[in-house]
Amino acid sequence: MYHSKITGLGYYVPENIVTNNDLSKRMDTNDEWIQERTGIQERRHVIRGEDTTTSMGVKAAAIAIERSGVSKEAIDFVIFATLSPDYYFPGPGVLVQRDLGLRTVGALDVRNQCSGFVYAISIADQYIKTGMYQNVLVIGSELHSTGLDMTTRGRGVSVIFGDGAGAAVLSREEDVSKGILSTHLHSEGQHAEELALIAPGMGKRWVTDIIADNDPNDESYFPYMNGQFVFKNAVVRFSEVINEGLQANNLQVSDINLLVPHQANLRISQFIQQKFRLTDDQVFNNIQKYGNTTAASIPIALTEAWEQGKIKSGDVVVLAAFGSGFTWGSVIIRW
Repeated sequence: MYHSKITGLGYYVPENIVTNNDLSKRMDTNDEWIQERTGIQERRHVIRGEDTTTSMGVKAAAIAIERSGVSKEAIDFVIFATLSPDYYFPGPGVLVQRDLGLRTVGALDVRNQCSGFVYAISIADQYIKTGMYQNVLVIGSELHSTGLDMTTRGRGVSVIFGDGAGAAVLSREEDVSKGILSTHLHSEGQHAEELALIAPGMGKRWVTDIIADNDPNDESYFPYMNGQFVFKNAVVRFSEVINEGLQANNLQVSDINLLVPHQANLRISQFIQQKFRLTDDQVFNNIQKYGNTTAASIPIALTEAWEQGKIKSGDVVVLAAFGSGFTWGSVIIRW
């Protein structure tokens, strides 16, 4: 059996910066209120017509492929994690295959929201470990801004999210002491509606229902989040799944060189950092600049950490995420 190793990383964010002060001109909020609750100072929003979920993913992927040293012709499979696809169907995985000019390889879409990239990495890892594929392209990309309630009514959610994409190329590694050591995935669907976007969906409200009702107070097609409930569950599940990964590999907290958590809320990351007694150098956060980019947050942060020289050969790197579903997971890597 082989291991899989991250051989290339890339990210892309729109140039359009939206500060907290910019949002205060559109809704009843302010910089202090947002930073106190989330740690976010600014985020990126696409300019309509310039970027899509797919196009951002393609741009991030192109960088990752170039850095990996793997040719486009050598990519065996595409996995695309997002909650904001360009179309209801088909998913963006096949659009990436087309737009990057890849061979007629398989393309898989993952709909696990904030933990989507962790789930996608786990799938890629298994394909490579079993020998089915040698090089898998994994993308996390989100376009939130055009689907948010940018009024005072929606401020509790809308100030949090930003747009962007990150990508990784996973390749076969013969040395089983390196690469992805293990992945750990969980879900608790009983809390699914605590962080959800209900419509449009075939189950309760499809497009025809929304049009027929023409209700200006209908909030079913905007994201809903029970913030306090999500926070309380997140800090517990983050801790559990990080410990699970460490124990599976006979590692201690002191062995962690870098923790890259999903960038949901800076307060969650700080809580986990304090609980595990990690230093600032052991935890990478960039939510201050980009907000919560859901499935894109970990690959964007991982790429930035790598670019800044915070990851070196032999380091133990831990990825961890929690989000809608509820779903959560961790990835343990020996770089």
